[in-house]
Amino acid sequence: MVSVVWGTTWVASKEAVTYMSALQMAGIRQLIAGILYLGYFLLKKYPLPEKKIIPSLLILAFLNFILSNGLSTWGVKFIPAGLGAIIGAIFPFWIVLYGIISEKSKPPLLALVGMLLGFIGICIVFYEYLDDFLLPEFRFGIMLSIAATISWAMGTIYIKQQSSVFNPYFGLGFQMFISGAALYFYTYTFDHTYIPLSAIPLEAWFGIIYLVIAGSIIGFGCYIYTLQHLPAEQAAVYAYINPLIAVLTGWFFLNEILSLKLLIGSIVTIMGIYLVNKNYKNQQKKDLL
Repeated sequence: MVSVVWGTTWVASKEAVTYMSALQMAGIRQLIAGILYLGYFLLKKYPLPEKKIIPSLLILAFLNFILSNGLSTWGVKFIPAGLGAIIGAIFPFWIVLYGIISEKSKPPLLALVGMLLGFIGICIVFYEYLDDFLLPEFRFGIMLSIAATISWAMGTIYIKQQSSVFNPYFGLGFQMFISGAALYFYTYTFDHTYIPLSAIPLEAWFGIIYLVIAGSIIGFGCYIYTLQHLPAEQAAVYAYINPLIAVLTGWFFLNEILSLKLLIGSIVTIMGIYLVNKNYKNQQKKDLL
């Protein structure tokens, strides 16, 4: 469910930001989803988070939603949805790089092979968009998308370092609400492309509603469930499937590029990410033994 649903959200984001400010759209989406999450748990009379947990919620809201989701949404305003998803899948590289730097450990040989494969795959993918690199907006979209992957990796590392007994779904609601309110306030105050809610086209609202229901409620809910009930390696499989789903749906709904080179580049990139992820985690298990 996570693999397929999150793959389609790239296209929904691309469609919605065609009609409005990307950060405003991300803020509205997160704010609505946050209210729905919080409303459910408040009605169920769940206790509010303890004071000691609030800093963690603020940090995760900033890393995972304001930065990662906000920047990736902003990025697809300037680049194809499929390309955004392919770039989004490289976040395991940053986690591995962090592990190498912080632990000063030598990465497994196959992980290095995977990193090389991933780089080759990205080069093949970018070859399809070589002419677009001459456009400043396209380059800006690439930089935003890469920055989003770094933030997502930092959020993932932070979650692993923090242990909390707080309900993860309730916590997700707080993170979405905080980030949604912050993004909407920012766009309302400083973004010259902000448009009133009444002026948002119906097409954009369809995208927002889909993102709230499929991406935020179903997608994130299922992802947390998988993290609680499956090994991390299995839960991370979505990162390898999302880009292919996004490329195919982007081609079908938005007439984006679907060439043999793009498919080969996507598959090579995903193979590289898989090798990095699998072998680095195998190495960590051996070190623990």
